[in-house]
Amino acid sequence: MTIVTSLEQLEALYAPAPAAASTVKVARRMTPEYRRLVEASPFAALATVGPEGIDCSPRGDQPGFVRIHDDETLMMPDRRGNNRIDSLRNIVRDPRCAFLFLLPGSGTTFRANGRAHLSIDPALLASFEVEGKAPRSVIVMQIDELYFQCARAIVRSDLWNPARHLDPKTLPTPGEILARMTDNQVGGTAYDQAWPERAKQTMW
Repeated sequence: MTIVTSLEQLEALYAPAPAAASTVKVARRMTPEYRRLVEASPFAALATVGPEGIDCSPRGDQPGFVRIHDDETLMMPDRRGNNRIDSLRNIVRDPRCAFLFLLPGSGTTFRANGRAHLSIDPALLASFEVEGKAPRSVIVMQIDELYFQCARAIVRSDLWNPARHLDPKTLPTPGEILARMTDNQVGGTAYDQAWPERAKQTMW
């Protein structure tokens, strides 16, 4: 196997150097145009790093769920989940993190890189309440850099084309995966049948 072992080798492989449009788009603070992208997005992937390695977690809510506190600060509520808290463990020990925002129907994606901490300030938590339920913590990111990503990945994947959407019946269910991994001790058909109501009751 031939592998790349140096930056010089890598840069030669990807010559020529990036065009201006790939570099001048980077901002160190929020711009009016980038604000519109964040406020329109209902979904972001959260990337973190810690002693055990890296983690990438899906985060979704109503459009604008990531709040622009000021031009140098983003805030993401940590809504209810499975309490693994992998991303939060990482942030407590290593503040480096990134958000990758998707915008349904648009080829443009948006990236925010920075350093984060967790806030449990009561007033801040209360400000993120939905249906009377506040998050347990808020991820507060100090922005290092912001930039949009071109549409090639979305176009190649045909991500938003309904004709390309998968039939869920062709995929393994969470219950099936859990049953297989635990010799039927966890999961199974009952797990899948109960999930919609369980999710409805614990969404926020």
